Amino acid sequence: MTLNKYYQALVALRSQPAHELKEVGDQWRTPDLLFWGINALFGPLVLDLFADDDNAKCPAWYTAEDNALTQNWSERLNELGGAAFANPPYSRSQYHDKQAITGMTHIMNHTMDMRERGGRYIYLVKSATSETWWPEDADHIVFIRGRIGFDLPVWFVPADEKQKPTSAFFAGAIAVFDKSWRGERFSYINRTELEEKGRAFMALAQFAVVKEQTIATLAAQEPVIPSETESRIWPLEVGLVFNQVEGADVLSEAQQNKLKANINQLWLERTATSEIITIAQGLVDSMRGVTHA
Repeated sequence: MTLNKYYQALVALRSQPAHELKEVGDQWRTPDLLFWGINALFGPLVLDLFADDDNAKCPAWYTAEDNALTQNWSERLNELGGAAFANPPYSRSQYHDKQAITGMTHIMNHTMDMRERGGRYIYLVKSATSETWWPEDADHIVFIRGRIGFDLPVWFVPADEKQKPTSAFFAGAIAVFDKSWRGERFSYINRTELEEKGRAFMALAQFAVVKEQTIATLAAQEPVIPSETESRIWPLEVGLVFNQVEGADVLSEAQQNKLKANINQLWLERTATSEIITIAQGLVDSMRGVTHA
């Protein structure tokens, strides 16, 4: 299969030893706070429509080599669940074997086709209402109050000290394409509010990762269990937490002792009671899953 020239040009650009800002073109990255703020409003966002392996924001993505305009986004979302995200390329239309690769008009036409097939498609775009590609047919548009900026690609190596972004800020909007949308047509949000939502969602995601890692670590460990006589004598606090964990009472005696030992260890480490209960519940679910396998 012949690689399209647009993709080949990107590969060549990334491999250069140094770059100038004017070469970045449509490769500016969406800041994390903006992405996670949009995810909080319209997610879960699971498919990045225009990305590469270095800047993808979602667990699944299309690269320039894949050419998103040849893909069935609706079908892919049915497999993944959730919605698609796009920070689209604004470069002029380019083609490969007469098939468009870029060009905002082509992108919007394909988006409307996918909308009809089903799915939710969330775009972060320039608020350029006079452009011919402006998504007048979007089901909902959120205008962002306050100018937004984008990040340089991770591969960017400045050729000299002058290659520092100073004006990559512009008015932005979020366009929602979803034929099941039943809300208002237009709304507004402050950039700072969107970023705060993003910051909160990122903190929640990080908490979930840490919690899962803690549960996995504790499940893999063999805690020090006191002797048979001592194992039945636990601090009052351990018993109070144990009684709040669903399914703990149906575990075997050995499993209950293991669970109580973990609860006691977390208590000694001054872990918050609510977090101890969450971790303990994960351990119980894991134990019961093994028992019933």
